[in-house]
Amino acid sequence: MKLIRSTKCSLKFSTKKKMLDLTTILNEYGKVVNIFIQYFWSNPEKASKVLLLKDIVDIPETWLSARLRKVAAREAIDMVLATKERWKDKPAKMVMPVHKGNRMYVSCTIADLVPTKNSGYKTEDSRLFDAWLHIASVGNRMIIDLPIKYHKHFNKYNNIGKRLNSYIITKNYVQFSFEIITESKKEGLKCIGVDTGINALASVNNGNQYGKDIKGCIERVKRCKQKSNGYYVAKRALKQRIDEIAKEVIKVEDPDLIVVEKLKQIGNKSKERRLLSKNIRRSIGTWNWKYWLKRLEMQCELNRVSFRTVKPYYTSTTCPVCGHSDRGNRNGEVFLCLSCGHKDNADINAGKNILNRFLTGLYGARYKQENQEKLLINNFL
Repeated sequence: MKLIRSTKCSLKFSTKKKMLDLTTILNEYGKVVNIFIQYFWSNPEKASKVLLLKDIVDIPETWLSARLRKVAAREAIDMVLATKERWKDKPAKMVMPVHKGNRMYVSCTIADLVPTKNSGYKTEDSRLFDAWLHIASVGNRMIIDLPIKYHKHFNKYNNIGKRLNSYIITKNYVQFSFEIITESKKEGLKCIGVDTGINALASVNNGNQYGKDIKGCIERVKRCKQKSNGYYVAKRALKQRIDEIAKEVIKVEDPDLIVVEKLKQIGNKSKERRLLSKNIRRSIGTWNWKYWLKRLEMQCELNRVSFRTVKPYYTSTTCPVCGHSDRGNRNGEVFLCLSCGHKDNADINAGKNILNRFLTGLYGARYKQENQEKLLINNFL
């Protein structure tokens, strides 16, 4: 199985002149992309990379090279097609996209990463970074060599995968992509349901809870003034803690399948959000739930674990024993069924319902073939 992972390297080692030249290229590139967007928006029949001929590439009057103009035209086609695909059911809301000129996608024909030991450059600052990003063929005889400093994530992906010859260049960083080959997913029967919460970030159906200190990290972010130095430090600490918890869940539980709530689609006006309780709706806006699910899914992919989602409503107020659903079943962190008297931790109870909802649904049918009774007893009873 192939995975694509990306990481960013800062351009803080670049001189002011190099950054000024890079800004000039990015601004001109953004203008050219917008010209192509207007052309393909008015002529949708020509919005095809196969039909990208020389007469179309030469439409904008610019000093950029033909090679970079072709790259800009391809990006414009992608933006136009993506916008029309997204709003095809609501054409009244469809608006022509605009490129802000803050990034550009380039391949090895325009930019190439050269290690400092092989570059031939002898400068006093060479020991501070590991490679040069050599940018050429941009037009107007401009050539830029940007110093790149590797970090632990870059080295990790570079050791276990293959670096792709395509880059995303911005005014502050360069993004590199890696192709990682992993084995096929596990085919065991160990399935766990994970509930996402504030008191404990991950509550598993078997009774284990991870990240009980996450509430303090979130409160620290809320106390800081937005866009202040303390705010960014607290946000970084929160993300680091989330990464640690995602790794801990996979390492300790060692599952073959993880089922979580589908919180990615919960927007301010979504139907799923309206079905949640008032306290949960308030807490969703305090921090980025998507980051936690994204990191957990990434760890599942790296460790050959299957990752599935279910709808989130009524998971913490439904009894897994008798199926009775009532908001009165939950009182804070305690779950007590008003029908059968079943008592449990509210978050752990939600983890049981999440797994039960998947196993009793259409997609969970193949996990219940011969060992259905054993699987149900071992996982959430």
